[in-house]
Amino acid sequence: MYGAFARVYDAVMDEIPYDEWCAYLRGLLEARGVSDGIVCELGCGTGNVTQRLSAAGYDMIGIDASEEMLSEAQEKLWEGGGEQILYLNQDIREFELFGTVRAFVSVCDTMNYMESEEDLLKVFRLVSNYLDEEGVFIFDMKTAAYFEGLGNRSYTDVREDCALIWENEYDAKSMTNTYALTIFEEAEDGLYERSDEVHVQRAYGIERVKELLREAGLKVEACYEAFTDREGKEENMRVYFIAREVRHEGKLYT
Repeated sequence: MYGAFARVYDAVMDEIPYDEWCAYLRGLLEARGVSDGIVCELGCGTGNVTQRLSAAGYDMIGIDASEEMLSEAQEKLWEGGGEQILYLNQDIREFELFGTVRAFVSVCDTMNYMESEEDLLKVFRLVSNYLDEEGVFIFDMKTAAYFEGLGNRSYTDVREDCALIWENEYDAKSMTNTYALTIFEEAEDGLYERSDEVHVQRAYGIERVKELLREAGLKVEACYEAFTDREGKEENMRVYFIAREVRHEGKLYT
């Protein structure tokens, strides 16, 4: 869960090219006929992607389990004074919507936070339930190759008013990666306050993810190497999955 990290998240992630990521995501959506309508982002965090898609004309819903991350997202929305976005503080393994949506998107490796196949399948089944017929689901995942590259090392990131120490540990057998974060934030008195958080992510094989999507009632359309149209492979650092809803009888929403 993102707590103190939410307050420094945008500062330490300022090198992520969100404009380029969103342009790629829009291209995938538009190529599948989704150029407007309701789109829901799972694991929306501080709203960097949600707000860009909203500015592009989509009616956006953002879901995240962290109140702190959503607080940052809402504050940016108020400061911008522009687009309207519905932010929901919900666990994506058990989220609820009022009806179906044209598409779900999830980026920045949100799905890697699902530590078990059971949890990942729960998300996929809910997506299938709340998608329009022929609706689209697009999400990215870091691969085992990415986590193997991180290894068991420590990283530091020092900024003007905050600092982050990141101790990384990857278990190849379970394909589980643990981040121990130590965060220092500058307080009003000029001193620094320390916070500690632990985050856990898991890698999944590409074929197993496809199997779980199908089990949830979704049709797998593609798996791409991130930001390309090349077929995704295990040696890629990040891949994008694209699936469609293929059944709509028996949905749970009311």
